[in-house]
Amino acid sequence: MPRLPLPDFSLDGFRRKLANVDALPQLCVLGVLSGLVTGGLMVVFRLLLSLGGLLLFPDGDPEAFEALPPVLRVLMPLIAAALIGLWLFRQPPEGRRIGVVHVIDRLTYHQGRFPLRNWLTQWWVGVVAVIGGLSAGREGPAIHLGAAASTGLGQYLRLPHNSLRVLVACGTAAGISASFNTPIAGVIFAMEVVMMEYTIIGFMPVILASSMGAVVAQLVYGAEPAIGIPDLHLKSLLDIPWILASALLVGLLAALFLRVARGHQRLQRLPMVLRFGLAALAVAGVAWWYPEVQGMGYDTLQLALGGSAAVDVLLAVAIGKLLLTAFTVACGIPVSIIGPILVVGGAAGALCGLAGQALLPAGASAPEVYALLGMAAMMGAVLQAPLAALMALLELTHTPGIIMPGMLAVVVASLTARQLSRSQGFFLTQTRQGPHPLQQPLMQALSRVSVPAVMERNLVRTSRKVTRDQASALLDANPVWVLIVRSTDDKPTLALKAADLARWLLEHDQPDSENDSALLDLLEIPGQRLDMAPIHLQATLSEAFERLNDKALDALYVEHGHRPKQKRISGIITRDAIERYYRFSDSTHG
Repeated sequence: MPRLPLPDFSLDGFRRKLANVDALPQLCVLGVLSGLVTGGLMVVFRLLLSLGGLLLFPDGDPEAFEALPPVLRVLMPLIAAALIGLWLFRQPPEGRRIGVVHVIDRLTYHQGRFPLRNWLTQWWVGVVAVIGGLSAGREGPAIHLGAAASTGLGQYLRLPHNSLRVLVACGTAAGISASFNTPIAGVIFAMEVVMMEYTIIGFMPVILASSMGAVVAQLVYGAEPAIGIPDLHLKSLLDIPWILASALLVGLLAALFLRVARGHQRLQRLPMVLRFGLAALAVAGVAWWYPEVQGMGYDTLQLALGGSAAVDVLLAVAIGKLLLTAFTVACGIPVSIIGPILVVGGAAGALCGLAGQALLPAGASAPEVYALLGMAAMMGAVLQAPLAALMALLELTHTPGIIMPGMLAVVVASLTARQLSRSQGFFLTQTRQGPHPLQQPLMQALSRVSVPAVMERNLVRTSRKVTRDQASALLDANPVWVLIVRSTDDKPTLALKAADLARWLLEHDQPDSENDSALLDLLEIPGQRLDMAPIHLQATLSEAFERLNDKALDALYVEHGHRPKQKRISGIITRDAIERYYRFSDSTHG
């Protein structure tokens, strides 16, 4: 009996499988590893925040700015801005980019490869900003640290770039999941905000990563979510009109946030020292009277959800924290905004709920319900991620009945903010204006597959001039392409269709032995010849397509290996092959 081929469990076999669009088992393995790594990093980050709380705060709580003397809590944001500024001043401009915006940028233009310098900067800025009393969250650092560490593992293993892109989504989902203990919201956030697409192949490894991130966080911090939610229910459907009005107000606040965060040309022209100083002074000025605007603000949000927050505190958070967070971003301090906007939305919603009780004292739902809806509405409006906001609302409350009013609130707030700010979301606004490359179906489809899945491996290499016997010998292996190399550096410059060479030899079959030793110039043989440039084996089809367009070529030869003198040619990929793959994938998935 013939022996069945044994499965290839080597690392090279693993890489080859990952190059294809259907490498689901391999991607799921990467998803599990990414979730464990990201969950561990998030635990370390939170431990660093706790260590800062033990050193600086009376009760060891890094959120308890209210317990500090007014002079100290005013000085802290000034010191934090100075420490962040000193660190960033020593970095080149590209080394200062961190957070979710940086993650989207590296995914879009660098196939998910992250510089180590930016990763270390994220640790420093993330911890100092939160402990130092700036209006900042921990979710942005969690996403950047997790995505970069996950893809760093992939780079170390020299995995193809299409799998690195999936690892970015895995790290993002696990970061959100480990931060809030909301694994479903982490998955939706990764696909809706970072990847900007939904595919079955992408979902499964991201789900595993988000689950593993939550498992690691729960092993350390327990199964309770980061924000404790009381048992809340909508009292009556008569609340719906006031919920819509409240969502409209939240949408207006979200549009204000986006406009302020976008900054102004005059502000951006100021020196970094002056901009950082202005942001720190603004936080310090408000913190003298209302320390609730400092840090993440989850303790204040907890009071709002419990119905014990004072009205003036809610106003200070809803307006002051919103403007301070947006102004800090506009001044160039790279703080995380996800946590602060949730707190701002909760405070704004609680105020709307109090106003509703004053208007309808007998029939209105509790202000805590409106605080919860305000959180989801603000998140959906600022990030333009309505589904992620709804999933976060469902996971935090464990109350399916809150979803219907939540859907109305999120849609109204998101639509209001989108129309007024002319923005597709905070993170896209920070990266570029106009349609984003990740929103283009062609580039999305080509990014899911690496070059080895489409390239032609059946080829031979030869010099430009050969004898008839040598030309015939080249065709013995039935190649598809003949690569013509330069004599100076042995690099291929042209690809000749092997069928054209075979046809010419048949048409010019000369039995005269004297002509057998005559040299043929392969550049003079009629047929299809393509100019070529190199591309690496790990590249995605989107990288190959962009390189073909940049070089105005129709073919690339695929190199394998990392050392210049040890690179080998693995195959050739043509524009026609990429277009055929896209048409086939579009027809099968359309």
